Amino acid sequence: MSADAWADLERAAGPVSRETFERLQAFERLLQKWNRSINLTAPSTLDDVWRRHILDSAQLGRIAPTATRWVDLGSGGGFPGLVLGFLLAERPGASIDLVESNRKKASFLQSVVGQFGLPARVLARRIDDSYPLVSAPEVVTARALAALPDLLDLAAPWLTKGAHALFHKGRDYRAEVEESAHRWVFDLVEHPSMTDSHGVILEITDLHPATPQ
Repeated sequence: MSADAWADLERAAGPVSRETFERLQAFERLLQKWNRSINLTAPSTLDDVWRRHILDSAQLGRIAPTATRWVDLGSGGGFPGLVLGFLLAERPGASIDLVESNRKKASFLQSVVGQFGLPARVLARRIDDSYPLVSAPEVVTARALAALPDLLDLAAPWLTKGAHALFHKGRDYRAEVEESAHRWVFDLVEHPSMTDSHGVILEITDLHPATPQ
């Protein structure tokens, strides 16, 4: 992969060391290998894993450049959670919890965490079983997991206590935001995706239940 790929990574995530860049390249190769036996990503995206998955995940690092306590819901093949784990290795004291109930996918996550010594912990359980184990995260992430109203329900135990959400969403996100407003009140910042012209990163803060009408 060319130096342009490193430059693309830094445009997405901010300053990144050569070591982290090379470790992410190695992770991409490992993902391709595991994907032959476990469906970690859609086959249609395997020809462009760097942009479609790694850069798409890495852009969260630029949005929250000082956060050190993260939790990723439904981590799947590691997007954005594992990618953030590589980036957080450069932040002293930073860590991320990866919540994934699928045992095979959780095994992949644990293998990557162990092989690269990432500051990450894999919780192989349902999201609603993980609340007591993940205390006071600063940022909650999720990508391709659920519609926004359901995501807010799942993340509410953290978001109502001061955590921020960074959720990847596609072209239909406005309808999901409108639907969510029936159940929740929140502050919203829309960050245009750097990898998808139709996508956004929704930054959600100050979540609390809507007052019944």
